[in-house]
Formats: sequence, C-alpha cells, structure tokens
Amino acid sequence: MIAIIAVLCSLSSPENCREQTVTTSDFADVSMQSCLMGAPQLADWMNQHPTERLAAWRCVIGQRDGRGT
Repeated sequence: MIAIIAVLCSLSSPENCREQTVTTSDFADVSMQSCLMGAPQLADWMNQHPTERLAAWRCVIGQRDGRGT
C-alpha cells in the first residue's frame, strides 16, 4: 500500500502547517508512480478541505498514524 503524506497549511494562518496521512477509498489503489506525479485523487481530496493549502506531499510505502508535527 502507498500512503500519501500531505503537508497542509491553514489559509487563515499560513505558518500553521501539519502533516496528515491522506486516506480515502479513492486512494486504495494508488501506485507509487501516480503518487509521485500528484495523484489526481489528491486534488479531489483538497477540494473537500477548502480551509487548507497543500504545501507539499510525499509518498511512502505502508501506513502512518496520521499525527501532525
């Protein structure tokens, strides 16, 4: 399984950023190549989170607990 770790920043407070594992059923079959190219599902996921800006993302094999830094 490929996990997408997104770095999200608040639009109201841009210095307030955190990491979050992006998980939805849409990401169940994401390949490493698709993830590295910015998985189209990531844009859809961001549309559902309009108060945040995607600052960066990375792809990892396996799962993470989703806690921010």
